[in-house]
Amino acid sequence: MKLICIGRNYAAHIDELKNERPEEPVVFIKPDSAVLPKEQDFYIPEFSDDVHYEVEVLVKIKKVGKHIAKQFAHKYYDEIGLGIDFTARDLQSKLKAKGLPWEKAKGFDGAAVIGKWVSKDKFKNIDAINFSLFKNGEKVQDGNTSLMLWKIDELIAHVSTYFMLKKGDILFTGTPAGVGKVSPNDYLSGMLEGEQLFEINVR
Repeated sequence: MKLICIGRNYAAHIDELKNERPEEPVVFIKPDSAVLPKEQDFYIPEFSDDVHYEVEVLVKIKKVGKHIAKQFAHKYYDEIGLGIDFTARDLQSKLKAKGLPWEKAKGFDGAAVIGKWVSKDKFKNIDAINFSLFKNGEKVQDGNTSLMLWKIDELIAHVSTYFMLKKGDILFTGTPAGVGKVSPNDYLSGMLEGEQLFEINVR
């Protein structure tokens, strides 16, 4: 199982980080060791003083596919989820400034939170799903998949051009504006269309 992540897929998030708007999806990979085990707290790694939360809608791939056409992409997933792409922002900035890969800032142990899965049949429109992240009871991120620069089926088609998709792979579809730093004793919870799909304590 691999975690395929999309960066810069919401215009407002691009603006808040003062990044350049890409001409095609920004793709990076997290190793499976980045998945935070269920019921485990998130521990801020010792190598970072500025770890950010990034809530994202997730898609679980259900069968093998490569060079998938957009019109057939919907046949490759049945479940939608919600998670967090934790990012060591200080480390990422240092690596980017040197033109170096920044996997260490994105793929460290526990950097991927994966919540409960929901059947996609529950949603009237996959491209109009509301989701949000709360920190200590306060809403800090609020998004809707309609605001994606590239929608879910477009992402699957694009990614499958470069990587064979396999059953169990998870696609992180990008984060909306509102990312921010986590601190010890923070409590994070994620909502998808009014249903809580995960809760995390930060240590």
